[in-house]
Amino acid sequence: MDLEKERAVAEIVGQNNSILGRLQNVYSSFQERREALGLSNPGTVENIAKEVQKDVFLNNMSFSGLRADLTKAFGVAPLFQVSHALSMGSQAQPPYTYAAIYGSPRVFLQANLDNDLSFSGRFNWRWTNAWVTKTSVQLTSQGNMVSLENDYTGADFTASLKALNPSILDGGVTGMVMASYLQSVTPRLSLGLDTFWNRPAMAYPPDLTVSYAARYKAADWVASAQFLAAGGIEASYWKRLSDKVETGISLNLQFAGIGPNGPMGGVQKEGTVTIGSKYDFRASSVRAQVDSKGKVGVLLERIVAPAIRVSFSGEIDHKQSTSKLGLAVSIDAADPEIMEQQETKVAVDAPPIPF
Repeated sequence: MDLEKERAVAEIVGQNNSILGRLQNVYSSFQERREALGLSNPGTVENIAKEVQKDVFLNNMSFSGLRADLTKAFGVAPLFQVSHALSMGSQAQPPYTYAAIYGSPRVFLQANLDNDLSFSGRFNWRWTNAWVTKTSVQLTSQGNMVSLENDYTGADFTASLKALNPSILDGGVTGMVMASYLQSVTPRLSLGLDTFWNRPAMAYPPDLTVSYAARYKAADWVASAQFLAAGGIEASYWKRLSDKVETGISLNLQFAGIGPNGPMGGVQKEGTVTIGSKYDFRASSVRAQVDSKGKVGVLLERIVAPAIRVSFSGEIDHKQSTSKLGLAVSIDAADPEIMEQQETKVAVDAPPIPF
């Protein structure tokens, strides 16, 4: 009887080893074919149109009023610097902000404190070359916010999981959770999806939406598109015209529901087209953009000395009949040894700082 049991166990183990061996062979063959395609990392869904939105357009760069920034660097590897920012005539910027930054290949720390005692901080930690955890917190009189994010950067894909104000104190999970995945399917084409889960309180049912994204990168141009779950399309196109000139165009089309003519009139559509260009000169750069709603903006940045940069920002909204003007001076103060390290880019072979 014992001999029969041993034979039965041996047959089961042999079958399991055979199945595992076949699965391992299939996986190895799949990995070999995947590596033979020569795919590269496509970035994240959040930055799928970064060449247009961050490199050309003025979305995160335009400002108004007078501003002065003084930055003192104490080290390059690891990075350590403090800064003082003074602002006047701007409703978006506080009159005074103190900031400190520390960065190494494994950790990144940033803290900001303004004159109203509003605090914002970031703490990023690199577990491996591919896995980075990012946390941020904001403490203001209008409210508090906590963000937790994990990014995994593979050889040909990027996966991200982010939570805003997560909580389990109300008897269940509340907050906002976003998950995204972007995969290279050819050396130039990448496809991905972005999911958004939201539940402000346990009294409300959770809401889940899924958006889809595509990105095509050629030698001197990039095209991307996102199909939003709420009913909309965001498309962009970026092209490098020369070594010093690049341009971009963006289309944002939203389906806003029932139009003014009622259900028989069809779905109302709202769209905006934005065109921008960036010109890089020897010691300055100019960004300009215009959109279909009559808003025109320009940003001029010029280096007047090795450590001094002057910025001018202007914006005219013809539809609203408003205008904004801004002038900023940035001074980077550092010891001669630190400036020499910055110019020679010390520790260039080390992993990048997990900003």
